[in-house]
Amino acid sequence: MKTDRTTLSWLFCLITALFFILSAARAQELPMPCIRTLEGHSHSVSSVAFSPDGKVLASGSFDDTIKLWDVQTGRALQTLTGHSDNVNSVAFSPDGKVLASGSATIKLWDVQTGRVQQTLTGYSDIVNSVAFSPNGKVLASGSYDNTIKLWDVQTRRALQTLTGPYVSS
Repeated sequence: MKTDRTTLSWLFCLITALFFILSAARAQELPMPCIRTLEGHSHSVSSVAFSPDGKVLASGSFDDTIKLWDVQTGRALQTLTGHSDNVNSVAFSPDGKVLASGSATIKLWDVQTGRVQQTLTGYSDIVNSVAFSPNGKVLASGSYDNTIKLWDVQTRRALQTLTGPYVSS
C-alpha cells in the first residue's frame, strides 16, 4: 500500500491533536497535590502573599491578625497583632522588608521585627486591597468607599486619591 505525504501529514496532525486532548483531559482529572496545610488562625483566612524570595508566606485573617509562615517547614514565625478589624489584604514590598496590610486602616509592618512602622488612615470604609508598585516606592490601596489611594512609602503620605462611581479594587 502506497501512502503519500499529505496522508501522512494529516495522520500525524490527528495523532498529535488526540495526544494533546487526552493529556489535557487527564491533567484535569488529576488533583493538584497539597504540599502543606498551614493551621493557626482562629477565623477565615482572607488573603495570602509570598515574600519576594518565596521563603515566607503572610496570611491575613478575619481573626484580626496576620501570621508569617516559614514556607519550607510550615511553622508559624510570627503573629502580627494590632488591627481592630478583619485583615482583608496583605502584600510584601519588593525587597521583602515591609508588609502592608489592609483592614479598617493600613498598617506597614517591619517583617524582621513584626512591629508596626506606620498606620495609614484616610478612608471612610474598610480597606480591602493593598499592593506595592514594582519599585516599592508607591503603595496602592483600595477601599469599599469606592476610592483608591496611592501612598508614598517613604513619606507615608497619600499622593493621590482616585475616585469615581465605578472605582473598586
